Amino acid sequence: MDTFLMKPKIDFAFKEIMTDEKARIGFLSAVLKLNPNDIKTAILLNTDLKRLHEDDKQGILDVRILLNDNTEIDIEVQLSKLAVWAERSLFYLAKIYVDQLEPGDSYHKLKKCVSISILDFSLFHDSDSFYSCFHIAEDARHTLFTDKMEFHVLELSKLPEELKEDSSDILLWAKFINAEKKEEFDMIAEKNPYIDSAYQKLQVISQDKQKRMEYEAREKAVRDYNAYRYEAEEIGRKKGWIEGRVKGQAEGRAEGRAEGRAEGRAEGRAEGHAEGLAEGIVAMFSLLMDINTPYVKAIETIASKFDISADMVETYVNNKK
Repeated sequence: MDTFLMKPKIDFAFKEIMTDEKARIGFLSAVLKLNPNDIKTAILLNTDLKRLHEDDKQGILDVRILLNDNTEIDIEVQLSKLAVWAERSLFYLAKIYVDQLEPGDSYHKLKKCVSISILDFSLFHDSDSFYSCFHIAEDARHTLFTDKMEFHVLELSKLPEELKEDSSDILLWAKFINAEKKEEFDMIAEKNPYIDSAYQKLQVISQDKQKRMEYEAREKAVRDYNAYRYEAEEIGRKKGWIEGRVKGQAEGRAEGRAEGRAEGRAEGRAEGHAEGLAEGIVAMFSLLMDINTPYVKAIETIASKFDISADMVETYVNNKK
């Protein structure tokens, strides 16, 4: 018998699991600290965000859910490190919030919007806690400015090795999402009926040949993306260092004076670094396009990795076309 099981933290698998209503309600109740019985409906919505103008960023979410109280939930799974994740989350949640109103509508129609990020890397380095929740509040008194926006972050890299008897539901869900072996799934599913429903769904989709092909293609894309990103960074670093050193030494010798040598090396390094940066950005962009990464996400990823603006990344990319 084929015992293959998809990894729930691969976004394709997670999206499929969330099509199971019981699993969906159980996950949301754990993260939002709600009684599952209070969630009467949890409807899956179209994950494409509206674009008001042609040049607006195109937003495509992983899982988008509408609760019976009209709260909108955006669930995102991110395996590769992205330093601007907070900014990205705010951008997408703000778009969801704004999209609630049509021209002429009253602000009273605006309902709560919630972001849930499942990250396979550490975003916050001031705490070892795997779960964080953020609201918009006053600094000293902690008075809520508004409850209309809420951010939940699960950092899978910070999960404890072992579960305790009194482990919280949110910890059980995080461990389930991060699990890879059948023994782990079996043990966690026994502790929570909603996770058991998610596990049953996982087993079904794992034996579906078409879904397995899609899953493996997505898993390969993630693996290739990480490898290509590392390779692009190395190209940029090595090219900048080599060209900077060669150019600096050549100019320094031509000057024939100590001051000239020092200045030539400095300018050469700077110029070589700039050229290497451009090459690295273009190489990384090309690799991301090869694995069908959405244009906006590719630009954001490169901007975060090289610590420059998205506009500057686009300038480098467009200059090489």
